[in-house]
Amino acid sequence: MQVSDIRNPGERNKLILAGGLGIVAILFLWWTFFGFGGSSNKVAPRPAGQSSPALTAKGTTAKAAPQTVVDFKEATLDELRPVPVSYPSVSAQEPKRNIFVYYEPTPKPSPVPSVPTPTPTPVPPVLLAGLSPANVYAKTADFTLEVSGDKFTPQMRVVIDNNELPTRYINPQQLSTNVPAAVIATPGERQVMVRSADAKLYSNTQAISVTAPPTPNYSYIGIIGTPKYIDTAILLDKSSKETLNVQRGDLVGGRFRVTSISEKEIVVVDNTLKVKHTLAMTSQGDKGNPLQRATPRVDSEDDEP
Repeated sequence: MQVSDIRNPGERNKLILAGGLGIVAILFLWWTFFGFGGSSNKVAPRPAGQSSPALTAKGTTAKAAPQTVVDFKEATLDELRPVPVSYPSVSAQEPKRNIFVYYEPTPKPSPVPSVPTPTPTPVPPVLLAGLSPANVYAKTADFTLEVSGDKFTPQMRVVIDNNELPTRYINPQQLSTNVPAAVIATPGERQVMVRSADAKLYSNTQAISVTAPPTPNYSYIGIIGTPKYIDTAILLDKSSKETLNVQRGDLVGGRFRVTSISEKEIVVVDNTLKVKHTLAMTSQGDKGNPLQRATPRVDSEDDEP
């Protein structure tokens, strides 16, 4: 540490100034915490509105004389009287109100269902381009279905309504299969596709339209019997309302062949589609022309005398 030289006047003045500042700081701290023994007269707070006491000539406060009860009553009698105040009455007409108007809360917005974004369908690795035939009649016999497309393999099978059928491989663009009659027993559409046994290779789908076969537009209304049991059926044309007598083997309407006649029904077969149709005996001939009524079979003719 460097030692100050007191013989130097500048250093000596600095020491004196530092000592004086130290003494002043000690005196300030003593006054702050302990004081110098004097008692301070604290002034009590005065209520609001109260005037300060009058000062005497010597600076001391002069005590005011106490006010008597009589002076208080006389001096403030007028001030304590109630002041009459009159407020004008304002009459307002009651507003008209419509009883049919009422508050309706704002309807809450219904949440809009979020529609998920559909994922794109992957493109089948095998192409199914066409079917032959694409339209068939219901109730017909078995038929051969030719399938055309691309990328066919010998391991692929023709599938109709998720039922695999025995398939013959011709080339990568053609397959063939035999469709049973049970598959097209009823009208409607049949979905056709080509796929492998492990379903790794598959094609797009196409539909075979199965339509209802044509039906005879006739009603079976009666039968005529002969001694030799050669029955004749009476048919009623629904369109022209004409009657027609037919026997077994006759061709009705140029299309339907009569194969069976009985008292309950008549059976005809479509000469083109080979579809069998059954016409039950009806009661349409009970009224009208006697030829339209059913005639019972007779075993022999009655001989007249």
